[in-house]
Amino acid sequence: MFFCFCLYTTATFPFGDKHHAVQQAGQADCIHISKFIHLISLAYYRNTEISNLYLTKSSPKSQYHIMMYYSNTSCALPIADCFAAVWVRSEEEMLKFMAGQNSIWSICGRDVLAAFDLSPFRHIYDLGGGGGALAQACVSVYPNSTVTIYDLPKVVQVAKEWFVPSEEHQITFHKGDFFKDSIPEADLYILSKILHDWDDDKCKQLLAKVHKACKPGGGVLLVESLLNEDKSGPLETQLYSLNMLVQTEGKERTPAEYRNLLQAAGFTEIQVKRTGKLYDAILGRK
Repeated sequence: MFFCFCLYTTATFPFGDKHHAVQQAGQADCIHISKFIHLISLAYYRNTEISNLYLTKSSPKSQYHIMMYYSNTSCALPIADCFAAVWVRSEEEMLKFMAGQNSIWSICGRDVLAAFDLSPFRHIYDLGGGGGALAQACVSVYPNSTVTIYDLPKVVQVAKEWFVPSEEHQITFHKGDFFKDSIPEADLYILSKILHDWDDDKCKQLLAKVHKACKPGGGVLLVESLLNEDKSGPLETQLYSLNMLVQTEGKERTPAEYRNLLQAAGFTEIQVKRTGKLYDAILGRK
């Protein structure tokens, strides 16, 4: 039904005028539009402001890609196989997945990055940074910083070709698997939506590597959807945790659970900030 929201954005006719609707929709959507108009008859419809913002493909905050990706995707494989399945698909499927992940940060990227003052951290590594939307938001919020996106070689290739402009000199790339390969020294490491994919042992393993690589006085920023301490909510985070249970080895966690993981790796001065959006921020220092 996303074609309806996109059509409403530019429509100049009452929905009920089948001839004009089909003309404006274009041949590809004629069958869908004809069926749709048959259902709504001569009623008048328009998008709400929220629909225009999040459900039309042309909006800079569109969630079209992530919603379409998840509506057509299921994974009943072990997490390593599930991730491998994403990256061995066609480039078209990879683009859909990465565009979907990028779209999330159009809504809450600046919120999680501004939750703490990250300006003292000049050299930042975004581990698993994918399509680079969070990295681009970071150099926008902190123009004196540089961000290196550390991801698998195939992901880096697609990100450079499709998502991060070549003239964006504050963003660089590092190809590798941060579980298997070394992690270079930096002032700050961002792990956005990474730890929720993994069980506690795997999280401790990764955080220990990050702590070892981190410069003294540096830190790590976790970006995750936080449960209440009693796990009574928020509802969207509970549902997300259920999704993690089905598709990965991980889960959504409480602030205390993330604090324990960070402390086990050696991080101190741990602070938690809820943003009021789906994703929150946790900062630990070395």
